[in-house]
Amino acid sequence: MCASLSCSHRPEPGREPHVTIMKATGYDQDLFAKVRRILAEHRVQAKGKRVVLKPNLVEFDAAAPINTHPLLVHAAVEAFRALEASEVRIAEGPGHRRGTLDLADAAGYFSTIPKFEDLFIDLNLDEVSKVRLQGRASHLRSLYLPNTVLGCDLVVSMPKLKTHHWVGVTLSMKNFFGTVPGAVYGWPKNILHWAGINECILELHALFPRTFAIVDGIEGMEGNGPIQGTKKFAGVIVAGSDLPAVDATCCRIMGLDPEKITYLREAADRGQTQEAYVRQIGEPIRAAATRFAVLPQFRFLYLSGA
Repeated sequence: MCASLSCSHRPEPGREPHVTIMKATGYDQDLFAKVRRILAEHRVQAKGKRVVLKPNLVEFDAAAPINTHPLLVHAAVEAFRALEASEVRIAEGPGHRRGTLDLADAAGYFSTIPKFEDLFIDLNLDEVSKVRLQGRASHLRSLYLPNTVLGCDLVVSMPKLKTHHWVGVTLSMKNFFGTVPGAVYGWPKNILHWAGINECILELHALFPRTFAIVDGIEGMEGNGPIQGTKKFAGVIVAGSDLPAVDATCCRIMGLDPEKITYLREAADRGQTQEAYVRQIGEPIRAAATRFAVLPQFRFLYLSGA
């Protein structure tokens, strides 16, 4: 794997990753049309496919925007049903809470998404299969992963726009930590920390080539994220099929340099962290940019002039 962008090659003309930045002022019924529009813009093909939506459910605090908002997840469910997906499931494996359904209930998923319990799979308790790792970023050679995500046709990462107290930011790539089952690796899934957080983000990213990202950046979290930070209104949804490009765009919206985020720099095999190599759809970054506060040790991440 390449250690810097100097090793990356520019994408072929016409094959640059596309990333949508869409303004969204709140969690309201407009989200249903917005998500459908995003999927149409990216020509997402879902007919006859098994789709798994992977939100970010971590902890619950009524005063903090920790989790992906359930109304955005509901909008995604309906959008993929409209595209005639054969199955749409919601799946998550929180790293802190063992009672996943209690967490989902507190976060409003049961009251917002009709028949949520019928759609939901707890990835911490799902049946698993052993998978050999291909990326060789860490010393791990295999992981047991849930059959629900291994067997689907498309995994849709739906994280919150948040800072992170260990790796700087947590976005669509980091969100795949929730696919590692607690029933096998325990809580809080320390194997991923022992093997290296950046390295494991890269390993999981390599395992899931059929992905799409819809980032909940309407209300994000700054400071001591991903749990103890403070609310930050950004008013955007960021989406695309190239996860490093999506996350790099999110960083720029937050005023951070994606080339200084270790796992993003390592994942950018086609220069996706370079703004010039990404085709933005919708709002330009400068119109959506709002500087996120970071912990003191991450101040070096700020873009020049941000």
